[in-house]
Amino acid sequence: MNIQIFGSSKSFDSKKAERWFKERGIRYQYIDLPRYGMSRRELESVRVKVGLEELINRKSREYEELFIQYITPGAAEEKIFENPGLLNVPIVRNGREATVGYRPEIWNTWY
Repeated sequence: MNIQIFGSSKSFDSKKAERWFKERGIRYQYIDLPRYGMSRRELESVRVKVGLEELINRKSREYEELFIQYITPGAAEEKIFENPGLLNVPIVRNGREATVGYRPEIWNTWY
């Protein structure tokens, strides 16, 4: 398995996801999303798997400041790439598989 957790140090769900993989002895790579962001290919891969609507954190400060609800989906994707604070976390990837949020029921099927 090649697990990547894109999370935030301020997110309890990110910490829970890390703990879930640690408790099972599953190695993972943690990426601090606000600090490092995601590459375009990573973002596209996750968007294809889960959908753009699932990725957007509508409760974030950036969502209201950037008026994401009023722009086209293509422009929204560009704004998300430029502002990782718009993403729901944790984003957990296993190769081409991806989840958004705390989803142990799906992660159990990966191993």
